[in-house]
Amino acid sequence: MKPKSLRKRKFLNLASEVFSLCAIAVAVSAMAIILATVAYQGWHALSLDFLLRRSAPYGAQGGIGNAILGTIAITLGASVVAIPLALLAGIYLSEYAHGKLACLLRFSANVLMGVPSILVGLFIYTAVVVPTGHFSGMAGSLALSILMFPMILRTTEEILRMVPNSLRESALALGMSRPRAILGIVCRSAAPGLLTGILMAVARVSGETAPLLFTALFADSWLTGYFTQPTPSLPVLITEYTTNSPFASMHAAGWGASLAVMTLVLAINLSTRIFLGRKVR
Repeated sequence: MKPKSLRKRKFLNLASEVFSLCAIAVAVSAMAIILATVAYQGWHALSLDFLLRRSAPYGAQGGIGNAILGTIAITLGASVVAIPLALLAGIYLSEYAHGKLACLLRFSANVLMGVPSILVGLFIYTAVVVPTGHFSGMAGSLALSILMFPMILRTTEEILRMVPNSLRESALALGMSRPRAILGIVCRSAAPGLLTGILMAVARVSGETAPLLFTALFADSWLTGYFTQPTPSLPVLITEYTTNSPFASMHAAGWGASLAVMTLVLAINLSTRIFLGRKVR
């Protein structure tokens, strides 16, 4: 019986390894196909003039400079709102909250993570755009901050829970107050993971289109009224150029903008991993 049981376990182990390798191969292949398609379709449109010139009305030759600035402004505004609040909430759940309140907060964060982004955009449209009477980049930032908040919160809580309790106990034994021990010891030791979670959330929302259609809308002008005027962004530009325009030149510009977004996200992720890897070593 023992040899048969051993052969069975080896077979199951081999089957699990083969299944895992196949799943990884499918995921990597899909990602490679997407990256290759975007790069092949978009590199023809990329140029310095294309990146620096503002977009133009349908049928005219334009660039994506204003959309790049608008995307940076909207994403930065969302980060300013969401990151501090989410970090503090994650620290509270990990270090202070217990019992039913903690379960309720975690459940609420999980539910918020599953809410479709278009519903968040519709909520901000009703709560901000309609009362103010205009679309704006600020409204877009508020919508993206709602999407960022639960992701950073849950990541922060899970990363801090991985920090050994011995570090907390050692800091308290040396006479440090609990808030100082959490911020100076626990959060510092978990800084690479916290930064990775933040960047994942930023990368996740930087390509969102649906919330911006209800909040920031779009404009072919440069960014002059972040708080009071429609604000251009790369996701909306890509949507408009590739789906709502009959002109081949604008389709090519949409592919070029897609390649620019993809390159920016990859550069952020790779540079962060390299920096954090060196810091850890």
